Amino acid sequence: MTVDLRHLPPLRDVIHENELRAEKKLGQNFLLDLNLTDKIARAAGDLQDVNAVEIGPGPGGLTRSLISGPTKSVTAIEYDPRAIKALASLVNASQGKLTLLHLDALNVDVTSLCDAPRAIVANLPYNIATPLLIGWLKQIAQDSNAYKSMTLMFQREVGERIVAKVGDKNYGRLAVISQWLCEAQLKFDVPASAFTPPPKVVSSIVHLKPKILNEAQPAFETVEKVTARAFGQRRKMIRSSLKDYREYFDEVGLDETLRAENLSVEQFVALAICVEQRR
Repeated sequence: MTVDLRHLPPLRDVIHENELRAEKKLGQNFLLDLNLTDKIARAAGDLQDVNAVEIGPGPGGLTRSLISGPTKSVTAIEYDPRAIKALASLVNASQGKLTLLHLDALNVDVTSLCDAPRAIVANLPYNIATPLLIGWLKQIAQDSNAYKSMTLMFQREVGERIVAKVGDKNYGRLAVISQWLCEAQLKFDVPASAFTPPPKVVSSIVHLKPKILNEAQPAFETVEKVTARAFGQRRKMIRSSLKDYREYFDEVGLDETLRAENLSVEQFVALAICVEQRR
């Protein structure tokens, strides 16, 4: 169901009337260009009959784009009580399509809020973006159907770390864990000038689509542990950084003179499986 929201006041008026100044401590930077928020919603792909979840809607720019699209429903999680007040008129105008929850996203199981298929589409607060992503990836490791997709805004450097390939300077734990579980694609950059107030960094939209994996997969915690050790000493050869696992190198086909940045996602997963099977 699409909803016509063209009668609503401009976002700048919503901010002014509700004294919704962006707070640095909350990682807030507001997107007011509805053409841009529409572009982000489109980057999420086909949301027909999908239950969308947004984190940190602020004045509701991206929220409007999601409500106006073909989504089945939109659930917005907002921590700031000022934004809750500012979004009241949008809730009323949504014809029941928008559910607004005053919660801390770090303490919420998103899968409990709406039925599958569900997709997360969000301009994430910079200060909690990575822990939120790790939490959702952990859910995907347990259930590949937890989310149809995740279309998320990060600081560009974080986005580059998510999609980095083997051998890249940005290739690390976040790339391995993200690409083990999802197809990860950096869609486009968003300049600082697009925000109010403008941050000091460029942002990027990253689209993550869960993979269909075979049953022989390691536990999320094992992959976390192996990658933490490998990249905790990333300039050392793996015979040093992964010395506790050297007995498995031949079985996995690892050259002990390699460094963590030279190991593929598949090799890290194979090593994690071997560790679990042998211990």
